[in-house]
Amino acid sequence: MFVINEPQNLQILYESLEKSIPESYKVYGAIFHIKNKNPFNLEVLVDAWPDYQIVITRPKKEEMKDDLDHYTNTYHIFTKAFDNLEEVLASPQVINWEQAFQIQGCQENLGEAIKKVSASKSVKVDYTKTTLFTLDISELFKTSSDGNVNLVLNKMFNMDEASKKGDFSSIYLDASHAGLVNENWDFGKNERSLKYVEHCLQHFPGFGLLGPEGVPISWVVMEQSCEIRMGNTVPKYRRQGNMMQIGYHVLEYLIQKKIPFYFHVADNREDYIQILRSFGFKFLPCGWHQWNCIPKKYC
Repeated sequence: MFVINEPQNLQILYESLEKSIPESYKVYGAIFHIKNKNPFNLEVLVDAWPDYQIVITRPKKEEMKDDLDHYTNTYHIFTKAFDNLEEVLASPQVINWEQAFQIQGCQENLGEAIKKVSASKSVKVDYTKTTLFTLDISELFKTSSDGNVNLVLNKMFNMDEASKKGDFSSIYLDASHAGLVNENWDFGKNERSLKYVEHCLQHFPGFGLLGPEGVPISWVVMEQSCEIRMGNTVPKYRRQGNMMQIGYHVLEYLIQKKIPFYFHVADNREDYIQILRSFGFKFLPCGWHQWNCIPKKYC
């Protein structure tokens, strides 16, 4: 595996990976941000060029200073063939197995190689699978003759101007909201996750609704692979259409800025999954997968 960083090659890779969506979503989204200022200081590795089979994005070595920070120490992986994956993952030049880290991807079969290498390295693995969703933008705009984003979204959400404004003001989140987001994030609630959420809010869009007390009551945040994550609504305000209002403004922003996006939902949230499908969000059968890897010396 070797690093490619030339802008021209990154663009070629980005366009090539688009053909492998949704399985390539994680590396595809990460490379989008790498091409645009690279705020998380990531790098891209391939096994060959231009006829690659494996693509990995990861932070540069100087970013992975904390051996217990699996939020920062995150690897995104996509492969066209699984034959050599185990050998690639086992290389210390590719993955630092001496520290805690996580691997994210949209291919369940990555798990076989990850588990085999983890066992040989005395590393404990916690696996999470969720349901993956996106929105087919080209399909969405087939019903619009002039390509007007607002008209398309109005139809999709069945919203008029009053509904778009809702009961609460739409706001962009910033780093000052990191504590609130972190304390309500199922994958967070600790000091390292707080640092990660702050980093995301400093560099990527976050959207929220401001409640009557002047504090956000509903929100979502984009992260370093273009995934929309950390979504939450304060219990008191749930089932009132607030996330729909945020969804409208999120899509309006991302479509106009031409930023790719996708998101995952816990498999047991069947009610939410059905609502998303009813609005036209596309269920992606490949799923969302995360392997949280911790050396046994830290367990």
